[in-house]
Amino acid sequence: MTNLIKNLSFKSKLPNVGTTIFTTMSVLATTYKAINLGQGYPDFMMNAELIALVNEAMQTGNNQYVHMNGLTLLRERLAEKMESLYSANVNADTEITITPGGTYAIYTALTTVLQRGDEVIVFDPAYDSYIPNITINGALPILIPLSYPDYAINWELVKTKITPKTRMIILNTPHNPTGSVLSSIDIEQLRSIVKATGIFILSDEVYEHLIFDNKKHESMLRYPDLRERSFVCFSFGKTYHCTGWKLGYCVAPATLMKEFRKVHQFNCFSCNSPVQVALATFIQRKEFYLQLGDEVQQKRDYFQQLMQQTKFKALPSYGSYFQLYSYAGTSNEKEKDLAVRLTKEYGVATIPVSVFYNKEKDDKVLRFCFVKKESTLEEAVNRLMKF
Repeated sequence: MTNLIKNLSFKSKLPNVGTTIFTTMSVLATTYKAINLGQGYPDFMMNAELIALVNEAMQTGNNQYVHMNGLTLLRERLAEKMESLYSANVNADTEITITPGGTYAIYTALTTVLQRGDEVIVFDPAYDSYIPNITINGALPILIPLSYPDYAINWELVKTKITPKTRMIILNTPHNPTGSVLSSIDIEQLRSIVKATGIFILSDEVYEHLIFDNKKHESMLRYPDLRERSFVCFSFGKTYHCTGWKLGYCVAPATLMKEFRKVHQFNCFSCNSPVQVALATFIQRKEFYLQLGDEVQQKRDYFQQLMQQTKFKALPSYGSYFQLYSYAGTSNEKEKDLAVRLTKEYGVATIPVSVFYNKEKDDKVLRFCFVKKESTLEEAVNRLMKF
């Protein structure tokens, strides 16, 4: 190493962050030819009509930049959809921005608002991008544990954590990794807490349509008093089974979106054009997303039925791609250790829920992705029955 390179040292902005567990487990799954029920993506073909629409968009010349804010027609149709679903009067021009994925939208919203020393309330366990996104912006995550095993929010505890430095509360419904969903009671508690404060809300609603058992999706867009302080983030990938397309969007009041776009324009500027053109047409197929919850619930129910043949016990999942399963009483192994062993010895990759906590907590619970072909789920359970 030359002296010049030695002098090019710097202090890491994320010193405690390494390779994500999703990468680690996916590599293990490939190495050991395991069925990957860890990472959240379908293994079946997505809608053929949507694929054809993307191809048509490319063939007809829609391959150059669209507007920084996203294709106008797509934003207009999203606004129509939100009016239909949530009775929200959203301005397509000033309140919606198309982004390269939901996680990008989350990062950009946090970066828009946070200043050094701000505090952000995060419910633990949490989607793994939240805390690094907060930290890299110089803010402090204030962790509030969800109540095991139903993973409900203790709102009385939330009240004790509010300080003059509280800048934002992050919500995720349906919740990853637990599959819990916010209720109307949760919404009333939230409204009471933030009323007459300067607290913003970041609402991660990427699984808005993947909700089960006749539950209602409590979007921040339903409530004008919450919407006026909210960045609400969504994902096309989760709705249309095309996670690799990395396309999502954020909805926020015009004053907040104006600042959001200041950050966005220098990180991405413009998202995938032919995909936006295709989605602007396909989003009119309302039956696709209106039936999605029932279709995915069938997969959850089928997987639950199969898993009854194993030693794993299902915890309730009311939404998302995931269901948690407990192995308490079966093994004393740590979650990470068992997840690795199941991959190596039994050929099924999962995700230990402990990795979603900022400080490791071991409830003997693993996360399984059940949005797979029936044959995939059947083979995975056949292997798990040997555990």
